[in-house]
Amino acid sequence: MNVWVEAARPRTLPASAAPVLVGTAAGASDGGLVWWRFALALAVALSVQIAVNFANDYFDGVRGIDTVQRAGPRRAVASGLVSPPRMLGAVFVAIAVAAAAGVALAASVSWWLLLIGLGSFVALLGYSGGPRPYASEGLGEVFVFLFFGLVATAGSAYVQHREIPAAAWVGGVATGLLAVAILVVNNLRDVPTDAVAGKRTLAVRIGEARTRLLFVSLIVIALVLAAVGVPLASRSAWPVLVLLAIPLAKEPVTAVREGGVGRALIPALGGTGRLELAVALLLAVGLLLA
Repeated sequence: MNVWVEAARPRTLPASAAPVLVGTAAGASDGGLVWWRFALALAVALSVQIAVNFANDYFDGVRGIDTVQRAGPRRAVASGLVSPPRMLGAVFVAIAVAAAAGVALAASVSWWLLLIGLGSFVALLGYSGGPRPYASEGLGEVFVFLFFGLVATAGSAYVQHREIPAAAWVGGVATGLLAVAILVVNNLRDVPTDAVAGKRTLAVRIGEARTRLLFVSLIVIALVLAAVGVPLASRSAWPVLVLLAIPLAKEPVTAVREGGVGRALIPALGGTGRLELAVALLLAVGLLLA
């Protein structure tokens, strides 16, 4: 696999695409879909996600948090495949792409959107960078829920026709919880090495048993919100199509509940990403039909 594609961590990218799909469909329900605004919103979300992944690779590499004992996919900086300066440069290239798409959206919709963009850039750099990275303070899940749940979904709805329907907020909570589940299973896998390196993620702080319970709870609550809350908010039965995604939850939930550790949890990470993407696609179809 190309080293840059690997560093972008494709298994995690559904966390950025899903809220844009749901928000766009909710926002387009009254005035029709504006395709170019959807494309720009998707570009912003994906670029921010890639920037987060590159920054995490860079900061954890230079700080010695990523080691050969790490159970997850290899990291480009820690393994010597990419030098730290090149990775840092890639972070700012991804930010520049997000900024360019964001400015185009702001120019056509509202300039206050730039404040949200600036906030997301500051948040992504503080995730694993700075003197006290908040991912190491057990707050990474808060960032993911806010920016890859509520902000991305509501923002994608707003740029369609300058309105945020109730379905966008409920869908944002559902996709945000699934995005958090991706991070939770990722951090569950890395508990042993993170604890040794002093990276006190939420999983390290609450322990493996509670982290497994948290993961299952996130999946269940998100699916209930998607299957019940979104139809109620949109006043349509079409979003119930999301029930078709439920079988995809079996693999990751089983792997986590049955005590999978280390590399055995990598399929659960990919499975959770596929589940979130399927939920988003089905919700989007349902909302557009509604």
